[in-house]
Amino acid sequence: MSQINRHKIAIASFLYVAIAILHICGLFFLNKIAVISKPFLMTTLVLVYLFSVKKPNFWYVSALFFSFWGDVLLLFNNQFFVFGLSSFLLAHIFYIKITRDLMQKINIKKLFISTLPFALFSAYFLTLIYDKLGDMKIPVIFYTGIISVFGSFTLLNYLQKNTTGNLWLLLGSSLFILSDSLIGLDRFYLTNDNFQIYIMITYILAQYLICRSLIKNAYQE
Repeated sequence: MSQINRHKIAIASFLYVAIAILHICGLFFLNKIAVISKPFLMTTLVLVYLFSVKKPNFWYVSALFFSFWGDVLLLFNNQFFVFGLSSFLLAHIFYIKITRDLMQKINIKKLFISTLPFALFSAYFLTLIYDKLGDMKIPVIFYTGIISVFGSFTLLNYLQKNTTGNLWLLLGSSLFILSDSLIGLDRFYLTNDNFQIYIMITYILAQYLICRSLIKNAYQE
C-alpha cells in the first residue's frame, strides 16, 4: 500500500471518528448538530473502505449506500419510518450475501448452533413489542427475521473459520442487531430519552467493525 493511500485512510478514519463523536455530542447537547452530522457517518466510512482495498466489494458499497438512506430517512421520525426500515432491510440482505460468500460448505449442526441464540433473542424481542405493533406486525417480523439470519450467518462464518476479521464481522452484526432492537423498543415498547444515544453508539461501532472486517478479509484472500 502506498504512502498516499495510508494518508487517505488515516484522514478518512479520523473524519469518521470525529463525525461520530460530534454526532453523539449532538445527541447529548444540541439535536441540530446530531441531525446535520448523521448523513456524514456512512459517507466517511465508505471512503475508509474505498481507500483501503484494491477491489471494492459491490455488495458492501451497496449496503453502505442503503444504510446512508436509512440514516437520512429515519431523521424524519414517523414520517418516513417504513422507508428507512426498508433501506436498512436491503443493507442487511447485502450483508447476508457478503457473509455467505465468505463461508465454506454449510454444516447442519453448526448452522443449528449459530441460529439458536439469534432465534431465541428475536422471539423474546417480538414477544415484548408484538401487541403494540399494529399495522407494522408483518414488516417488523420480517425485518427481525432478516437481521437474525445476518447474525446467524456471521456466527456460523466465525465457527467455520475463527479469524480476527470474522470475529469483527460477528461483533458488528451483533451490535447492529442490538441497535435495531433498541429502535424497536423505543418506538413500540418503552420510550426512553437515552435510547437514541445507545442506538447510535451501537450502530456506529457496528458499521465500523463490519467495515474493518471486510478490509481485513480482503487482504487475506
